[in-house]
Amino acid sequence: MVEIVMTWDFLPGANMQAYAEFAKKSIGTVLQAPGFVEFRANRNALGSPQVRATWVWQSKADWANYADSETGVALLAEGQKYITNFHTEIWGPSPRVPEPVRAKR
Repeated sequence: MVEIVMTWDFLPGANMQAYAEFAKKSIGTVLQAPGFVEFRANRNALGSPQVRATWVWQSKADWANYADSETGVALLAEGQKYITNFHTEIWGPSPRVPEPVRAKR
């Protein structure tokens, strides 16, 4: 598994209604991509970056295929109308703790 972590801020005056529609379309599109596993989104309670989105994929190759696809490129370009300070990180499992550790309750 690989996690693609993206962070960004909203452009001043961005149309948030249009952004919400764009986000819904983007998530719906990626749900159909081969190798896609999970999507999570968070808002930063302390300011910037304002948004963190985490996309979980079966492999880096699955992510790369989507990111380089006509759809992936077009959605990234469309998103630039609403955001700034965009940053992407690619995370894989830790060799020391490859699986989540959870409290037993």
